[in-house]
Amino acid sequence: MKNRSLCIMTAAIMAMTTALAGCGASGAASSTGQQEPETATEASTTAATEVAAVEAEPEPEPEPEPEPEPELPRSIMTGEVIDEELTKQRPLAVMYPINQQAQPQYGLDRVKVFYEIMEEGDMSRQMGILEDWQGLDRIGNIRSIRSYFVYEALEWDPIILHFGGPVDYTGEILTREDVDNINGVGGVMGSDYGCYYRVPHDGVAIEHTAYTDSDHVNDAIDMAGFEREHRDEYYVGKHFTFTKDGEINDLSQYPDAVDAYDIDMAGSYPVTQSALHYNPEDKLYYKTLYGNDQVDAESGEQLSFTNIFIQRAESVPCVEGSAYLWFRIEDPGYDGYYITEGKMIHVTWNKEDDYEPTLYYDDDGNEVTVNQGRSMIFIIRDGRDSFDVDGITYGPDTHKTLTEQPEESSDGATTGAAAVEEPTEDQAAEAAAAEEDW
Repeated sequence: MKNRSLCIMTAAIMAMTTALAGCGASGAASSTGQQEPETATEASTTAATEVAAVEAEPEPEPEPEPEPEPELPRSIMTGEVIDEELTKQRPLAVMYPINQQAQPQYGLDRVKVFYEIMEEGDMSRQMGILEDWQGLDRIGNIRSIRSYFVYEALEWDPIILHFGGPVDYTGEILTREDVDNINGVGGVMGSDYGCYYRVPHDGVAIEHTAYTDSDHVNDAIDMAGFEREHRDEYYVGKHFTFTKDGEINDLSQYPDAVDAYDIDMAGSYPVTQSALHYNPEDKLYYKTLYGNDQVDAESGEQLSFTNIFIQRAESVPCVEGSAYLWFRIEDPGYDGYYITEGKMIHVTWNKEDDYEPTLYYDDDGNEVTVNQGRSMIFIIRDGRDSFDVDGITYGPDTHKTLTEQPEESSDGATTGAAAVEEPTEDQAAEAAAAEEDW
């Protein structure tokens, strides 16, 4: 029995010794960094596991693209940001007389695009396009219209305010169904819809005393049934190509641009002697008539413009022997000038249809980029009228190259300006008699 117990103990001690020896061997192998080599199957499994782990990692999401800036409502007349409702509202095209005793006038400080075009008897006339006309206490005085003013006005899809006009030469366009006009004398060219009233002035002829205001215009629009918002079938929602906010087109990209600080239009409008002077501080051109500042009667603000266009167009009598003119303002192939930032370049122009805008192109055929702000447009008679810029006369034969100075005659006078033809006595009498009714 004693011998059996001894055998069992001996066996247990040997088993423990063997186990301890195995642990030591394992520890020794670990301390030397030597491990059993992996089999091919084990290596393949390990690589696949690592690749799967890499593929399972999610890729970082791309940065979201910034939201585009919302398109701001802008005036098609000035390129400036305006209230969205104004972009929908039809403007007024107002016929302003330019006679000396008819000055000053109301509503001029709301004019965004201003036209001056010759009529008859060496007298010109003005038309203002008013974009923001609501709330005006007085507009005018208001005078008669000519057919070419109507065609210029249609570019803006306006409601036209006028006090008559020569029926034989203007009635056809004014009685078209698409042309909305409020005619102060009534009759075949349209009703006055109760829009106008007289404000007499001491020493001022009665034809210079017709006025209206925004309340009367609104009532007249309702009575006539005219649409207040732009008509999709007629309105072209783009006119000039304007500079972007913060940018200015100083015309420095044109090597033949010339200085243009003083613009004297007396060679085209000998009675009114319209002129403008550039102020480099605010970069605006200030307008004068008869040598005096042309101002708004209510605010006293002098008319000023960022952009000046001088546009040549063919002019002919409406019928042979008549004093009334017709300007071909939808006739391509004529030239002109663009003035801004104290500089002037030569341009050509094109107007394709009644409601299409007049577009201006540089001598490379690119549309001119216009600075944001108000525009003055002079339409002058091709082959006849002249004007002066900084003392240099640009006559009917001055085209294209502006850097070549006009030739001087032996007496020192600048050549190129055509003589102004006076109307005959019969023509002058015809125009004067017609004007008495308007």
